[in-house]
Amino acid sequence: MNFQQLRSVREAQRRGFNLTEVALALHTSQPGVSRQIRELEDELGIEIFHRAGKRLTGLTEPGRNVLPIVERLLHEADNLKRAGDDYAQAGSGTLRIAATHSQARYALPPVVRDFRAAHPDVTLHLQQGSPQQVARLLLDGEADVGIATEALTQYTELVALPCYRWTHNIIVPLGHPLAAEAEALAAEGQVLSLARLAQFPIVTYESGYTGRAHIDDAFSKAGLELNVVLAAMDADVIKTYVDLGLGVGIVAAIAYDEQRDQHLSAIDARHLFADNLTRLAVRRDAYLRDYIYAFIATFAAPLDRATVDQARSGHGD
Repeated sequence: MNFQQLRSVREAQRRGFNLTEVALALHTSQPGVSRQIRELEDELGIEIFHRAGKRLTGLTEPGRNVLPIVERLLHEADNLKRAGDDYAQAGSGTLRIAATHSQARYALPPVVRDFRAAHPDVTLHLQQGSPQQVARLLLDGEADVGIATEALTQYTELVALPCYRWTHNIIVPLGHPLAAEAEALAAEGQVLSLARLAQFPIVTYESGYTGRAHIDDAFSKAGLELNVVLAAMDADVIKTYVDLGLGVGIVAAIAYDEQRDQHLSAIDARHLFADNLTRLAVRRDAYLRDYIYAFIATFAAPLDRATVDQARSGHGD
């Protein structure tokens, strides 16, 4: 039994049993992958995969039981390598961050700047995706740290640590009547109502992104229709279509910058929608190198090493 056999089995399952893609991922040949899998099956005395001719079609029942063990063995091998690197290559290495667009575009830049200044020998790899994709990258061992608002608490294999709360803004083109109304209401100590907002077409995030659930909940609880004419994954796209007059935008407050977005007006919407909580997640069983702890503390100062370890051990809040 060797690690190449284990990797061949894991990648076959991850890549939909397509041996061509497995071979590309492992930088080997398709016959080589097939041989590695067969040799492991022969050694274990079971068939891990169903086959149609030479093609893999799915996991057998023994294969479904074996696969989690394969995953654990490979994960622990990665942990062992990282532990060795902590001593052999102290202060240098690679930090893989997975984040949603909003976090990568608006929250991470000053954090990355400060972290790089303190750890110049660490190479950063930033991957963007949906909250579910961020979680998947962590679970598959392809990211060290994941940052998102949704999804990260749904997996027992991850520990998701609270970082900061944020609210939404309503954005409209300059001169839009809603901005004038909000300004007049504020002068009288009042705020824009959800019923008034519901009279306009809305441009906002897709379901599952950047606090969209709280937007949906607010309209639903008020018995109002949410007329979303365009949904997008990131605020930059939303702002583009708001500027074109497609509708009224609802974005994360952090995504609006008065200097950069001079063609738009923003209305504070914290009274309309519940606060959102951004979380940072790591695998519960991952070996975290010293600079990963340093990055976590840079992103959210209260999350020092002791706090992170306490949460990972199951004794955190």
